[in-house]
Amino acid sequence: MSSLFPALTDSRAGGPAAGRPALRFGERSLTYGELAAAAGPVAGAVREARRVAVWATPTLETAVAVTAALLAGVTVVPLNPKSGGKELGHILSDSTPDLVLAAPGQELPEALAGLPRLDVDPADRAPGTLPGDSAGDEDPALVVYTSGTTGPPKGAVIPRRAIATTLDALADAWQWTGDDVLVHGLPLFHVHGLVLGVLGPLRRGGSVRHLGRFTTRGVTRELSTGATMLFGVPTMYHRVAESLSTEPELATALAGARLLVSGSAALPVHDHERIAAATGRRVVERYGMTETLMNTSVRADGEARPGTVGVPLPGVELRLVEEDGSPVTAYDGETVGEIQVRGPNLFTEYLNRPDATAGAFTADGWFRTGDMAVRDADGCVRIVGRKATDLIKSGGYKIGAGEIENALLEHPGVREAAVTGEPDADLGELIVAWIVPANPQSPPALEELADHVAHRLAPHKRPRVLHHLTSLPRNDMGKIMKRALRHD
Repeated sequence: MSSLFPALTDSRAGGPAAGRPALRFGERSLTYGELAAAAGPVAGAVREARRVAVWATPTLETAVAVTAALLAGVTVVPLNPKSGGKELGHILSDSTPDLVLAAPGQELPEALAGLPRLDVDPADRAPGTLPGDSAGDEDPALVVYTSGTTGPPKGAVIPRRAIATTLDALADAWQWTGDDVLVHGLPLFHVHGLVLGVLGPLRRGGSVRHLGRFTTRGVTRELSTGATMLFGVPTMYHRVAESLSTEPELATALAGARLLVSGSAALPVHDHERIAAATGRRVVERYGMTETLMNTSVRADGEARPGTVGVPLPGVELRLVEEDGSPVTAYDGETVGEIQVRGPNLFTEYLNRPDATAGAFTADGWFRTGDMAVRDADGCVRIVGRKATDLIKSGGYKIGAGEIENALLEHPGVREAAVTGEPDADLGELIVAWIVPANPQSPPALEELADHVAHRLAPHKRPRVLHHLTSLPRNDMGKIMKRALRHD
């Protein structure tokens, strides 16, 4: 297999890419030559390991550690620094890493006390020591743990083949080249921030500028000084949309970007429209998950319609199926089915969970995503929610919570919104709206919101129950944790 990072391996001997910027975290940065020199000693120290854990803080040390381990052909287990002791204990006992990589002086929790430690110092460089990248296509690159909403987190084993094919497919869809400079403030223990946000630029031979902590001022600064692409999650783009009226320089910076990409959850239509109106730029959405990396995206040369995550990426097969497993054939924008995918972007297994691995796939090799969607006449996919939490069966209809949430967010009295189903003897399930009002002193009433939704969608999609909250529970990626709402 060719190297995951051609520009980096070419730089070890002072090749033409050696002087190009590769990574920047705040005021600290590395060129490709410096990254190769910093990764060399780390790769040499871990190359006999089977698996290494990385304390994945949003720092230069994390990027060097992951890059070095991958170049050494060693599997990386990124650890979320916000994980609790019980979750960390499970991940460590399940993945059994040989050692943990962390920044010098970084205090690690008690769960890691018994694990040998290797400090990663980007200033410790040994030019010419970077090993050749000789691992095979199917060799595991990462073990990324899922959120564990229905039990302990499962470790998705992601092969090198999946990383390479996904990043190359995105390069095709987004016209992503080595001339691009990516800016983001995403965490580095997840696919979005680590694979797309760090490994993506390195594979292209471009560069990444990590904000450390996301701020609109930081976005403005980076996009105004050479960055061409912005990656974010909906909560970040919501903050962008909210700031546009008071930060005119932000609108100017966004207008000059080549590509704005949102993922990890649906971007509300209202925020789409506010950003487009102020900047003239449409935010591109894509769809993926830990087990599949990326499945679909709006193309850079395509139409970024609010609510759509585009078409399948090159090499990815995608279908919608009914509850009985039969394919959905109607591309009418209304018929809801579960997304199933097949292709080289998929993970190989859940670590130590053959039962869960077998249950995730159909007999003919399609991965059951658990996400519900419709397809428009042109083949574009629109996600309507998760099968377990967002598919509501009411009055004989299958209704996706996502479209109701978007409709609620268009109401001026709603700041945040989530929709769930509640058992009902008559309708099967009632549609329940959970909202954070724009003005807590004067929250909108149920009848007002029900009429608002019925007018925009259809009467059977109107909420029947309303709860007012001060905030919605979200995870680290900005996704609303609906199971917490159901048990509130």
